[in-house]
Amino acid sequence: MKFFDSIRQYLRNFHYLSLDVVAGAVISHIMVARLPDGHQPVGWATTVLLAICVFVIYAADRLYDVRKGLAVNAPLTRRHRFHAENQQVLLRVLVGLAVISVVLLFWLPRSVLWFGAGLALVSGAYVWGVSRLSGSNARLAWKEPAVTLVYTIGVWGSSWAQKPTIGWSEIGLGILFLLIVFQNLLLFSVMEAYELPDTSYSLATFWGFDRSDVVLRTLTVVITVLALVIFFMADDRFAQRAAIIQGMMSAVLYTIQRYPNRFLLNERYRWIGDGVFWLPGLIL
Repeated sequence: MKFFDSIRQYLRNFHYLSLDVVAGAVISHIMVARLPDGHQPVGWATTVLLAICVFVIYAADRLYDVRKGLAVNAPLTRRHRFHAENQQVLLRVLVGLAVISVVLLFWLPRSVLWFGAGLALVSGAYVWGVSRLSGSNARLAWKEPAVTLVYTIGVWGSSWAQKPTIGWSEIGLGILFLLIVFQNLLLFSVMEAYELPDTSYSLATFWGFDRSDVVLRTLTVVITVLALVIFFMADDRFAQRAAIIQGMMSAVLYTIQRYPNRFLLNERYRWIGDGVFWLPGLIL
């Protein structure tokens, strides 16, 4: 029993650190890098640096949330409590990763270097801006769209910056991914509002449950239709498979939305919702 308890604890820590999100970003990035035919080379330095950047952004965001929450004695989620208990260690890890990131810059193509510099400035401005807002500030309704753009640009843009041309199917798949990320974040916002009502302002609380539900259902329909269009019209089989995978990702998120009570238990919606970004691994 102690062995299985230890395994469960390691998995919880893995999840609390958003390492499943990092893994999903890396897997999705590799899929993008191999488009359109599945045989494109993948730059290892770009992939490693992307993983570091995603971890740093998520960890910094949680630590800022913890600092704001402790300042006003707001209730903390289990994820935030974990960060509060380990914030000194996490700060050292973030500094170490920043040093590693600087070293990795020497292995990046110039196009990716300029792209990464711009994205780093935008991401830093986002984290700084969010850290200055209170939990009840109406501007937090922009958090989900902002994270959607930054995350999608990081995963897809870091690959596109290395390609001389980008086909229509890749652009369509990029739009699909953007919509899926937004569906994921809005869904999480709704589920968090169910868990801890009246504790933080978000797009879900701004729209309300009914309108958020309509938007999520609409996203599912749009993503499904676009995925089918790409599947039937794309010339490359890898792009076709990518379209089907992204349709599956949206379908899983819709299932969570359809049965919220089942997925609120033990934060199942987070495990599965973040896990959908591992699905591209099926075609790699």
